[in-house]
Amino acid sequence: MLSVAIVGGLHADARRAAVDRLLAEVPGSVALHHDLATAVQGTVVRTVRDRTGIVSAGEAPLVNDCACCALREDLVPELERLAADGLTRLAVVELWDSVEPKAMAEVVASADLRLTGVITAVDPALVLPYLGNGDDLADAGLAAAATDQRTVADTFARQLEYAPVLALATSEDADDEDRALLAQLHPTARQVPIGDGDLSGRGDGDRESWFERRPAEGPGPAGQAGLASVDSAPGRHPLAEAAFGGFDVEAAAAAQHPACALLPADADECGVATLVWHRRRPFHPERLYAALEDLCCAAARSRGRFWLADRPDTLLHWDAAGGALCVENAGPWLASLPDAAWELVPPVRRAAAALDWHPEHGDCCQHLVFTSPGLDRDGLELLLESCLLTDAEYAAGRTAWKQLPPAFDSLLEV
Repeated sequence: MLSVAIVGGLHADARRAAVDRLLAEVPGSVALHHDLATAVQGTVVRTVRDRTGIVSAGEAPLVNDCACCALREDLVPELERLAADGLTRLAVVELWDSVEPKAMAEVVASADLRLTGVITAVDPALVLPYLGNGDDLADAGLAAAATDQRTVADTFARQLEYAPVLALATSEDADDEDRALLAQLHPTARQVPIGDGDLSGRGDGDRESWFERRPAEGPGPAGQAGLASVDSAPGRHPLAEAAFGGFDVEAAAAAQHPACALLPADADECGVATLVWHRRRPFHPERLYAALEDLCCAAARSRGRFWLADRPDTLLHWDAAGGALCVENAGPWLASLPDAAWELVPPVRRAAAALDWHPEHGDCCQHLVFTSPGLDRDGLELLLESCLLTDAEYAAGRTAWKQLPPAFDSLLEV
C-alpha cells in the first residue's frame, strides 16, 4: 500500500536535502513537486523524481487563477495513479516554498490516501531571521496566489508549528541560541537530523528488509494497516522512520486551534526565554490596542487566546510574528454556550476547557505565550498587566464592559 509523506518549509535547501535523504533511504520511493513559481505564466510545473533523477514531468493548468488550487486538483490524481501501479512504496510530496502543510495534509487525508508523515525541514540558523521577516510573500516572490496576503514570518511559523517532525539541516552557522529557540517554539516536535554524506544509499537489497510487509496487528493511522516492521527495523535512518511514523489530521488541527492549542511551556535557556502569561480578568480594549505595537515587538513569536471586556463571550486568537499581529474571532467561549450546545463541541475542545475551568468565568481567560532571545519578562508582564481591567472596571460587571469602546473592530473587520 502506498504511503504518503509531506515535506515542506520555506528553507528550500533544507527541504530538498530532506527529500533527497528520503529518496536515498527508502526503496521504491518517489518525490512529487509542484513548482508554483511558474504560475505567472499560467501553469504549474509538476515533476516526479526518484533517487536517480526525474521520472516524469508535466504541467497543471491554473484553477481560478490560483496556483495552490491547481496543486490540490493535480496532486490527488497523481498520488492515486502511484497507488494504483503498486510499484511505489512512499510518495514524498515536496511542497513549494510557501505552501503550508496543514492544507495539503487535509487534502491527502480527505482523498483516503495513507498519510504517514508530515515533516518541516529547517535550517536552525535561519529560524530567527525568518521569524523576524515581516515582508509580504508577494514582495519576496513567494506568493501562492494574487490574493495571498501572508508574510514570510507568519507562514514560516505555521509551517514550523504544525509538523510533528522537524528535519534539521546541518548548519555551521547555528549556535546554542538558535537550537534553544527552535526547541522552545515547538517543544513537542521530534527533531531529526537530515545528516551529511553520500545520499546514494546502500543497495536496495540491503534495505529491503527494513520495509518487508507482514499483516499488521492493528490499524495504523486513520484506521489503515501499517508497515509492521518499520518501527523495529535496525540500521534505518531516523528520517525514514519519521516518514512512516503516522499522522492524525484531526489531532494536528486541534493542536493548532487557539481553544486547545498545545502551547509552549515556560522556559529560559541559552539566552532564549518563553513567558506563559495566564490571567482570569479581561483586557480593556483601548489599553490593549494602544499596547499592541510594543507587545508584538517584544518577542520573535507570540500566540494564544485572549479575552476582551467588550466582547466577553468571544474567544479571540492572538497570532504574532515578524512584528505583525493577526487577531481572529475563534468562536464563543464554552462558558457562553447553553448546556445543550456542548454536545456539538469536539471532545478535545471540551477536555481543554475542563482543564482550564474557573467557577465564575468558565474557560474565559488570557493565555498568551511569548518566545524570544533576550525576552524582557518583567517589562512584558508589566505591560500586559496594565492592559487588564482595573478593580473598579472589573467590579462594574459585564453590562458595563460591553459599553467600552470597541477598539478591535478594525482588526476583526467588523
